[in-house]
Amino acid sequence: MLDREVEKRSCDLISINKGRRTAKRSDSRKDKESLMQENDLKKEMNLGEDAEVQTAQEETPELPDQSLSDELAKAQAKANENYDLYVRAVAEAENVRRRSAEDVAKARKFGIEKFAEAMLPVVDSMEKALEASANESGPLKEGLEITYRQLLSALEHNGMKCENPVGLKFDPNSMQAITMVNDPSVQPGCVAQVFQRGWKIADRVLRPAMVAVAQ
Repeated sequence: MLDREVEKRSCDLISINKGRRTAKRSDSRKDKESLMQENDLKKEMNLGEDAEVQTAQEETPELPDQSLSDELAKAQAKANENYDLYVRAVAEAENVRRRSAEDVAKARKFGIEKFAEAMLPVVDSMEKALEASANESGPLKEGLEITYRQLLSALEHNGMKCENPVGLKFDPNSMQAITMVNDPSVQPGCVAQVFQRGWKIADRVLRPAMVAVAQ
């Protein structure tokens, strides 16, 4: 009987040890499964975080490179400088064109100024000759009168104009006062007598008229 009881207890111990080993295996299996689930969860969380980071990076606009911004600013400044130079060049060209046009216009108007000044003494001489031959007649005087009229016509055709300001108010810009006279028939400050007629070419005084002004 003692042997049977010992054998029974041995069997109970073996059963208890087997149960313990089975429980340990079960617990180990459960721990592995929990660890695997935890790792899977971490992986899913990491994937979610990576996706969020990537989305944030995609949504965040990329800032331009600083060197590129500097180059762009330099190019813009150079473009502005070139535009200013272009505007100045156009303005200068327009000024040159306008001055050239004015010079051409003046040359057309006053190109014969020196020649006209040289011809004025000839006109004066012919006028004095006509005054001296006022009481004479004949072909010589007629020829002198025709020549005088042709000369005046040629001068007027080229922009010259004779000024005979008798009775007009004295103008110091186009007249030269030689003397003052008492003439009741002429208003004070007006031209009473013309000693030498004046001449203009276009709007420029070529020679002022020499006059006597009434007091």
